[in-house]
Amino acid sequence: MMILTNFAFLYTSIQERPELKLSSHGRKVHSLGRPVPTIEGLVAGIGLSSLIACSVDTGDQGLLFAFVERWHQETSSFHLPVGELIITLDDVSSLLHLSVIGDLHAFEPLHVDDAVQMLVDLLMVSPESARAETAQCCGPYVRLQRVRDIYERRCQTGHWTAAARAYLLHLLGCTLFANKSATNVHVVYLEALRDLSMTEMYAWGVAALVHMYDQLNDASMSHSQQLDGYITLLQVTNMFFICSASTMFNFKFCYTFIINVYNFDVTSVVLDLRALSVGRGLHC
Repeated sequence: MMILTNFAFLYTSIQERPELKLSSHGRKVHSLGRPVPTIEGLVAGIGLSSLIACSVDTGDQGLLFAFVERWHQETSSFHLPVGELIITLDDVSSLLHLSVIGDLHAFEPLHVDDAVQMLVDLLMVSPESARAETAQCCGPYVRLQRVRDIYERRCQTGHWTAAARAYLLHLLGCTLFANKSATNVHVVYLEALRDLSMTEMYAWGVAALVHMYDQLNDASMSHSQQLDGYITLLQVTNMFFICSASTMFNFKFCYTFIINVYNFDVTSVVLDLRALSVGRGLHC
C-alpha cells in the first residue's frame, strides 16, 4: 500500500506541463536483430551486444513523466517522497553490462564536410550519397533507415568491417545516444568506431550515463516536451526503485514484473537484480 500511495503521489503535477513525448527505438533494434554470424563475435568483443536484448519497445510515459518532474539538475538526482534516487555507474554496469572503466572518447562538434568524409571512409558510402544524406538530415547526421540499408549492403558484398561499423552505429543511435529526431543518428559516433580493435577500451557505461543526465536536464525544463536518451535504462532503474521503496525489498515482484513487461532474458534479469540489490544495500 505504501508503494502505491507514494507512486500515486508522483503523478500530482502531470497537468502542470505539456505531455511528454518519448523517443524510444526498441522496435528498430529488434527489427534489425542480431548481427550476422561473421561479425557477431566482433560486436560481442566490443562489449555492446547486451544492448541488443535490452530495449523496451514502448516507454511507460506516466512513470517517466513523473520522475522527470522530480529531477534536480543541481544534484543530478530524483527527489521523491520515499527518498532520493541517483542513477549510478554501478546501476549501468549491473543492468546493461557496459564497461564503466576505460578511456573516455571526446565527441567533438562535427562539421558537415567532416561527416561526409567519415561516411565515405568508414561506411564506404559514395561522396555524392553522403552529401545528399547530410543535406536531407540538415546537418552531420545520417538516417537510421539509411544505416540499416548500408549494413545490409556491406554484408552482401562481404565488407565486414564496414558492416560492423554500420551495425554498431545503428545500435548506438537507437540506445545510448538516441536523440530528439527519432529518425537519425549523429555521424560523430562513427569516430569511436574507426578502429574497432580500440572500441572495446572505451567506457561506454560512463558515456551512456552522461548522455542520460543531459537528456534529463533538458526534459526537466518546463517548456520541454520530449525525453530522449536510453529510455530503457531510465525506466528499468526507476521501476527497480519503486519495487524496493518498501521496507522489505520484494525481489520476486520486481523480477516477475521486468520479465513479463520488458521480456528480458530470465537469467540475465536474476543476476542483474541481485547485483543491483547488493549495490544498494538491499536483501533478496
